Amino acid sequence: MIQNSIRHHQESVTVRASAEALYDLVSDITRTGEWSPVCTSCWWDDQDSAGQPRAWFTGRNELPHRSWETRSQVVAAERGREFAWVVGGRFVRWGFALTAADTGTVLTESWEFLPEGITMFGEKYGADADAQIADRTRRALDGIPKTLAAIKRIAESTAAHEDARS
Repeated sequence: MIQNSIRHHQESVTVRASAEALYDLVSDITRTGEWSPVCTSCWWDDQDSAGQPRAWFTGRNELPHRSWETRSQVVAAERGREFAWVVGGRFVRWGFALTAADTGTVLTESWEFLPEGITMFGEKYGADADAQIADRTRRALDGIPKTLAAIKRIAESTAAHEDARS
């Protein structure tokens, strides 16, 4: 297996919106399809625990050559600070961190391929595991800036609309 490749990545963008408003947006997993280049929809497995730590949700992912669903568990849910989840409860960690800035909020998206995810890919794909891991890594690195740009556009459009109403 590849030993010296990227397993963690993060990028940031400054958004003209409050940390609380941004948190409310990114933690509403039912809106994920509005900004994700791969995940077209998500829904809470149990609506009563929606948005809380340890809550599970399912996501529908689509690429031109395949589609699939994953279940993820929320591992961080601090309004105005951080929202994160782990695919399969142990394979890949995705998250958003929010930090106040002079002109709004710095939104950081992070991705980490966890050791159990690497092991699972080895078991599932055998000799093709390295290629599969490399493909997932490329898609994450390519998708993060697209996701951040879309969230920024949505959040700033919403904030501008709300400012115009007040």
